[in-house]
Amino acid sequence: MGHENVLELYRRKITPELYDQIRREWKTHSIAEDNRDIPGLMSTLTDDCVYELVQTGHQWHGKEGATRFYTELLTAFPDIHFDLQYIVIGPQGVYEEARVTATHQGSWLGNPPTGDPIEFKVTILFPWDMKKEKFQGERIFFDAPGLLAR
Repeated sequence: MGHENVLELYRRKITPELYDQIRREWKTHSIAEDNRDIPGLMSTLTDDCVYELVQTGHQWHGKEGATRFYTELLTAFPDIHFDLQYIVIGPQGVYEEARVTATHQGSWLGNPPTGDPIEFKVTILFPWDMKKEKFQGERIFFDAPGLLAR
């Protein structure tokens, strides 16, 4: 991201209405994820969204890619649970930190299922698109070395 783009993010002004809108959209996204509601998740995203696992460089583009990301994630970890620890909401989007628990029941990032329970921390940035009034995807950072692509 270039200097001008960062300045644009920095200079964004927050209003109570904008805060409420971003918060509502994040809640819709979170509830849809808990309910395994892929169309509900997609309703919170821009058409050109990008999902990125920052450590590995894996990316999924557009709503088709985001659908693939969630389908693969929920197949690999059908009982995945996000225990929210921190959240920050602002005009740039939403930042969250969560403790994740799940059972590794399907292939993920080229790693075969182990059947083992896992637990790790994840931080996610949901960048906000001011014009489209939706999230531009997710930038995901997670602390689970055993799940990183080999």
